[in-house]
Amino acid sequence: MNKKKIRQAFTVILALVLMFPHIQPVGASTMSKAKDAKEKAEADLNETKRQIEAIEQQQSALQGEIDEKDAELVNLLVNIDILEGELNDKNLQLEQVTADLAVAQQTEAEQYASMKKRIQFMYERGDTAMIEALLGSSDMSDFLNRVEYVSDVYQYDRNLLTQYRQTVQQVADLKSAVETEKAELEVMQEEYALQQDSLENVLAQKRAQMGDYDNQLVTAQAAANEFKELIAAQNQIIQEEERRQREAEAAAAAAAAEAAARANANASVENGNTGNRNTGNGSAENGGAGNSDGGQSAPASGGGSNPGYATNVDGGSVVSYACQFVGNPYVWGGTSLTNGADCSGFVMSVFAHFGINLPHSSAALQGCGKAVSYANAQPGDLICYSGHVAIYMGGGQIVHAQSTAVGITTSSATYRTIVAVRRVL
Repeated sequence: MNKKKIRQAFTVILALVLMFPHIQPVGASTMSKAKDAKEKAEADLNETKRQIEAIEQQQSALQGEIDEKDAELVNLLVNIDILEGELNDKNLQLEQVTADLAVAQQTEAEQYASMKKRIQFMYERGDTAMIEALLGSSDMSDFLNRVEYVSDVYQYDRNLLTQYRQTVQQVADLKSAVETEKAELEVMQEEYALQQDSLENVLAQKRAQMGDYDNQLVTAQAAANEFKELIAAQNQIIQEEERRQREAEAAAAAAAAEAAARANANASVENGNTGNRNTGNGSAENGGAGNSDGGQSAPASGGGSNPGYATNVDGGSVVSYACQFVGNPYVWGGTSLTNGADCSGFVMSVFAHFGINLPHSSAALQGCGKAVSYANAQPGDLICYSGHVAIYMGGGQIVHAQSTAVGITTSSATYRTIVAVRRVL
C-alpha cells in the first residue's frame, strides 16, 4: 500500500474516533442514571408489594376474627331473644301461681271460718246442747245418731281443712320454685348483656383496626403506583438513549463507509494514472460457537390429616369426675374447675382431663360429635340448650356450671328446653 492509501485509511479511522467521543459520554451518563433510578424504583416497588401483601394478610386474618365475633354476637342475640321469651313465660306462670295461691288461701280461710261457726254452734254450748239433743230425740237410737252426726261433721270439716292447707302449701312451693327459676333466668340475662357489651367492644376495636389497615393499604398502593410511573419514565429515557445510540452508530458507520468509498475512488484514479500494480487480497474466516442452557424443576408435594374424636372413655367416669366440682363457683369466661368456670368452660375442662379437646363455646359444642335423641342419651353426653350446655348424668339429671347464683350444680335435664344432644365419647 502506498503512502496515499495509508493516509486515506488513517483519515477514515480518525473520523470514526472523532465521532464516537461526542456521542458516548453524554448518552452513557444519561442511560446510567436512568438505569440506576429504575433499579432503585424496582427495589422500592418490590418492598411496597411485600408491605401490601402483609397488610392484606393481616386484613384477611382480622376479617376472619370479625366474622367469628359477628357470628358469636348473632348467636348471643338469638339466645337473648329466646331467654326473653322464657322470662315472659315465667312471669305469666308466676302470675297464675300467685293467683292460684290467693284463691287457695281464701278457700282455706272460708273453710276455717265455717268450721269455727259449726264448732261454736255444736260444742261451745256444752251440756245444754247434749241435753237438747237427748230431749229432742225420739229414743236412744235417735240420740246416738244425732251425737254421731255431730262427730261426722267435725271430722269432715277437719279433713277438708287439712286438704285445703296441703293445697295452699303445694301452690306456695310451686310459686317459690317459679320465683327461683325466674331469678336464675334474670341472672343469665344480665350475663348475656355483659357478653353482648364485651363482644360489641371487641368488634368496635377490630373494625377500627381494619380501618387503619385500609388507610395503610391505600398509602402503600399509592406509593406502588408512583414507583410504577417512575419505572415507566426511566424505561422511556433508556429506550430513547438506546435509539439515539443506534442512530449515532449508524451515522458513524455511514460516514466510515463514505470515507472508505472516497478512498477507494481516489485509489482507482491513481491506479488509472500510474498503471496497474501488483495487488493482493486475502480472506478471513469467521467462526462461532453456540451455547446451550438448561433448567431443572422439582416436583411439589403436600399432605394433611383431619383429626377426629376417637376415645374409649367411659361416660360414667366423666360424670364421676365432673361431680367432684359441684359447689365450686361459676365465672363467666372461666375454665378452672376449682376457681370458677362458665358452662362451656366447665365442659371443656372436664373432657380435657380425659384427653378430649372441645371448644370453649356453647354454640360450637352443638356441632361436636354426633347427634342423638334425648330418649337415647347416655352418661357423658352433652345436653345443649339455647346459650347453655351441660353433661348428662343419667336418670334425667345433668351436672353443669349453671349460673353465678348457684355455681356448679346438678339439675333436672328438662329444667329448660333442650335444643340438641351430642355424643363425643
